[in-house]
Order: sequence, then C-alpha cells, then structure tokens
Amino acid sequence: MAEVKIEKWVYGGAGLGRTDGQVTLVPFVMPGEQVRVEPVKQKTGMVEGRVAEWLERSEARIEPACPYFEKCGGCHYQMAPYDMQVAQKAEILREVLRRVGKIEAPEKIETISAEPWGYRNRSQFHFGPQHSLGFKAAGSDRVVDVDKCPISAPLINDALKKLRGLRRDKHFPRFLKEIELFTNGEQTMVNVLSTEGSRGVAKGFFDWLGLQIPGASEGALEYAAAGEKFRVSHKSFFQVNRFLADEMVKCAIEGAEGKTALDLYAGVGLFTLPLARRFEKVTGVESDGSAVRDLEFNAERSGVKAKALRLQSEQYLENLTATPDFVLADPPRSGLGKAVVKHLVRLLPPRLSLVSCDPATLARDAAVLIGAGYRFEKMTMIDLFPQTYHIETIVLMVR
Repeated sequence: MAEVKIEKWVYGGAGLGRTDGQVTLVPFVMPGEQVRVEPVKQKTGMVEGRVAEWLERSEARIEPACPYFEKCGGCHYQMAPYDMQVAQKAEILREVLRRVGKIEAPEKIETISAEPWGYRNRSQFHFGPQHSLGFKAAGSDRVVDVDKCPISAPLINDALKKLRGLRRDKHFPRFLKEIELFTNGEQTMVNVLSTEGSRGVAKGFFDWLGLQIPGASEGALEYAAAGEKFRVSHKSFFQVNRFLADEMVKCAIEGAEGKTALDLYAGVGLFTLPLARRFEKVTGVESDGSAVRDLEFNAERSGVKAKALRLQSEQYLENLTATPDFVLADPPRSGLGKAVVKHLVRLLPPRLSLVSCDPATLARDAAVLIGAGYRFEKMTMIDLFPQTYHIETIVLMVR
C-alpha cells in the first residue's frame, strides 16, 4: 500500500495522484485529499486502486445524498458540492483537449447547468437474483438492489417501485434481464432491453404493466422540448436530461444562419426542427430507422420543411458537392471519425456546431478541423449528467 496525495480529478471519474513516479487513479476521492491506496490493477506506469485508509479529507467534502453511492456503478461525484463538480468538469475538458488533441480551449469555457437531482428521463435497470432490481456494481455483473435512484425523474422512481412489487407476481416473466424506463413527465414507457436466451416478451405483459404504470404499453411517447413536440418511439434516442433540452438546442444553433443547414446524427429531430424554422432547406441525416420515422413524423406535424434521410453520415457526405451554410453534428461517443471529418474538410462549411459526449473524441476531431483552418468561436460545457464524470460539450467553430 502507498500513501497518495490526490492532485486532481481526471476524465473517467477517478482522482489522480503519484507515487514513485507512477500515476495512481483512485475513485471517490477529492482533490487535496491524502489517502492510503490498495492496488486493484497495475499497468506500466499506472496503478488503479481503492482507498484503504483516509489520512486527510477535504473540507469541501459533503455527505452523498444516495445510500447506494459507491455501490452502484452510476455516480462518481456525489461527495462533492455541485458547483465544484461543474467547475472541475470544465477544467477536465480543457485538459483532455490539450492532452489528446494538442489544442487549446478558448480562454473562457461557458458552463450551463440546472437541477442536479431527478434529472434523468431515461434509466436502465437490471434484474438480479432473489427479486433484486437495480444497477450493476462498477466493473461487475453483480446487481445492486435499489428502491430509488435520486438522479432519475420522479415518475421513473414511481415505476421502479411498482415494478419491484409486480415482480413478485406469478405472472411476471422471470427471464427478463434488463429494462429501460423513459418518461415525458406524464407517462412512462417500459422497454425490454435483454432477456435470457433472447426470449420475446408478449404484448400482454406490457398491457398488464400499463394498468399500474401509465404509458408502459405505449410504443412511443410525446415529448415537449425547445418549443416543439416530438414523437419518440421506444427504439429512438432522445436526450436524457429533462431540464436542459431547451438550453442545449439554444446553445447548439446559436448564430446559425443562411439558406441551407445539415443536421448529422439527427435522431428524432431535436435540432432539425428548430433549424428548419431558420433555414430554407434543412436535411436531417440519421442511420436508425425508428428515429428517421419519428423525424419524418415530427417535421410533418410541426409544419416545417425538413428532409429526413436514413443514411450513415459518411454515406451522405461522400455524395454531397454543395457546401451547406451550417452543419450541426451530434455523434455518438465514438465521435465524428476520420471519414466524416475528411468530408467536412473537403466541403468547408462556414459554421460548424459539434455536440459531443466524449471530450477525447471531440479533441481528436477538432484537432483535424483546426488544422484545416477552423477555430473555436465558443465552447460550452453543458452538464447533462450531474453527479457523474460524463461531460457534454457544444463547440461552435468558424473558418
């Protein structure tokens, strides 16, 4: 065991310290704390460990609000005041851009935050032995039984409570492994994500659930956000923070103007519809069939002109010759990738808005764009995932 002084938080949720020239990563610690660390995993030049003994605790440390903190694998920062979490995330973002992309963030990184509890409109739960229902422990398949999740919306917790009771009923299918609850604040949709042996689930099960959980048997929910109304089907993605969707859209389309706009990884149209109210011609590109159908429906119902295409972003871009006036991209954690960035560099749209959920892939993509003549006009860290290490960033880039 080694004594470690925690220098800072790093992306991934751990605190970083050094012992004998080795980087030591420890979860659930605060900058400035002194701990004795028990090694869990060792690599060349790096040790991952856990706290064996507290030698000095931070005066900023607070009592976690959740009894399952440190047990379930969901949250990382509940022991820290929320304003500290937000400030630290902005610095972690700056450090990742510098380390991974060799690029500098703007002098000022804007931050947007909201209520840090009860914010999740979508949560996934696992079924375990002895009627347990909850989250998987960090780095393990063991299910931590929970009766409430403080970062999930009230209706999700209501549905969780009802599911826990219904699970004891003889009619409840014992082969369920993982479910997802998604709420619009009035109804809660229940999606089965996995079962033992990939067994199908009868429609009657959802109808039965719907008697206890309003919305459980629905195939889609209506979700109001950014002044628009969205149909979100059970296989379609939608942003998970119920307090920040409006701010997110406002920030992502700030300064967007011209005749043509392109929304890559468009989903059900969270950005496409507001863009269609600003531009003459908007194209939303999305690879998921369910989301594209929702996007088409949402655009038609709202009365805006927006073309929805079911394609991979790189497939669409490789055949595009006319440069759009504005491009917005909200890729998955893997980022834009080489092919998409290559086409953006070929087309050179005057304004780009990148919505990123992983600072490392943002750093990689932005470095290439900066090398092609773009610069950061504005960078915003929007805290969609309070109490966790996850960082959402919106960058506006101009040539």
